[in-house]
Amino acid sequence: MLGFVNRFADFVTVKAGLDLTSKAGSSVSFFIEDTIKIFVLIYVMLFVVSLFRAQLSPDKIKSYLSGKSAWIGYILAAFLGVITPFCSCSSIPLFIAFIAAGIPFGMTMTFLISSPLISEIAAALLIITPNAGLIAAGAYILIGAVISILGGYMCDRYSLERLRTRHPFDEEANAHCHEHSCHHEHHCDCHNHNHEEEHNEECHCHHHNNDNKETSLVKYAHNYANATIKDIWIWVLIGLAVGAVMHGYIPTEAYAKYLGAGNPFAVVIAAFAGIPIYANHDSVLPIIQVLLIKGVPLGTTLVMLMSITAISLPEMIMLHKVLSWKMLSIFVGYLFISFIIVGYLLNGIIH
Repeated sequence: MLGFVNRFADFVTVKAGLDLTSKAGSSVSFFIEDTIKIFVLIYVMLFVVSLFRAQLSPDKIKSYLSGKSAWIGYILAAFLGVITPFCSCSSIPLFIAFIAAGIPFGMTMTFLISSPLISEIAAALLIITPNAGLIAAGAYILIGAVISILGGYMCDRYSLERLRTRHPFDEEANAHCHEHSCHHEHHCDCHNHNHEEEHNEECHCHHHNNDNKETSLVKYAHNYANATIKDIWIWVLIGLAVGAVMHGYIPTEAYAKYLGAGNPFAVVIAAFAGIPIYANHDSVLPIIQVLLIKGVPLGTTLVMLMSITAISLPEMIMLHKVLSWKMLSIFVGYLFISFIIVGYLLNGIIH
């Protein structure tokens, strides 16, 4: 399948009159190939995870966690973060809903970390990327889960809930959650549109009867994946365009100089480089893929991916809505140090 996509991209590039060995030809071929691969991956992964998400609500999660040990709660919260591939600004409404539903603070923080940090789409792309593969994808998911779980544990261990910002929309979120929740025969998905500016939620509830429940779930999953792609396609294409230019026009030597294994500060540079950038996984993945193809070490590359999606400056400003500046400083410091440690460990282990 992937070989066919590569041959198709080369065929279209040649038909357009470009030499595959030229910078322009290499960039165009990369853009066509990755456009097909990434949009197919996004649709398939969103379709699959939405089938899980259709069964979830804050009240259901609270009920399921009742009587469970804290560690099981952290693990389940991390898993929930994996199957809800949001950026931090999109995770905030769910974070508030979990707090309003009475879910322990540490578990909600585990979710808040893991949701933007771990992406099943990123893991799938790592599997098919040269210089990455199954080991890279597994390391990415495991590292993200461990960082998320330990973060939630430390929040409870040191009673950091006292540093959470008490905001009037805590009560609004609770009322909204109960007003729009779907019970028994309904499945509800709150998909956040234009959340960076408005943080408005549109809740789409799908009625499932006993006769066509499976059909309704499939339609729901398709509609969710399709609607999400319509929301993000332009940002994905922008990321693909940037990645294509990097692939074709920036020589490998430049990456080796600043982010290569020979630079002992490459991991720290990668962590800092991600902070000013605001992007979700889908738009930044083509850039991450180029770094791996150009020979940037896995640890350094994953540090940049995690920094962009979990601790970018715009997202931290949004998170101040629910976390005090002191708590936000602890949050950022924990993630930043964790990423750097993980980067150096991975670079030392995987060559």
